[in-house]
Amino acid sequence: MALFNKDQDRNARPEPPKVQPQPSVQPTPVAVAPVATAAPNPAVAAAVRPSAPVVSAAGAYLDSGSKISGKLFFEGATKIDGQVDGEITAKESLTIGESAVVTAQIKAASIVVAGKVSGDISATTRIEIRPSAKVIGNLNAPTLVVHEGAVFEGHCSMAPEGSREDRKVTMFPKEERVAQAVGQKA
Repeated sequence: MALFNKDQDRNARPEPPKVQPQPSVQPTPVAVAPVATAAPNPAVAAAVRPSAPVVSAAGAYLDSGSKISGKLFFEGATKIDGQVDGEITAKESLTIGESAVVTAQIKAASIVVAGKVSGDISATTRIEIRPSAKVIGNLNAPTLVVHEGAVFEGHCSMAPEGSREDRKVTMFPKEERVAQAVGQKA
């Protein structure tokens, strides 16, 4: 038995192709413009995240698939499109979306309701009830906007932040009111 074969071409293994070394490339520094977070461009935000809502950088969003029960506290602007049962407190604005179903006591600086809410709503600046909204409960805010088509069942109080005793009310006798009204028109 022969250990070596005289015919080298038949038993020769092919050599792997030789790799040419690539010249080293140094990365070129690129200037990056700062990103503004205070007022995002809705067109840019929609291009980056087509299905996500535009909410401020410090805000929160609960999607329509969310179901939460308990006490919720939000620091920044918030939008809720899911189901919430319990208590909601927000330091800034709160938006209840059209698909939202909320059974809760709500307190925030500014509240916009477009969905269904059962419970008392209290705002330090404003409450807005959109045409698609259905609200069952008591409202308390210095400014209240109810759009045509909205359903509201309950009591509302539009007291300013201070108590009612602190307000100064001046009543004129009927004759003076009529004279002032006529004098202002002239």
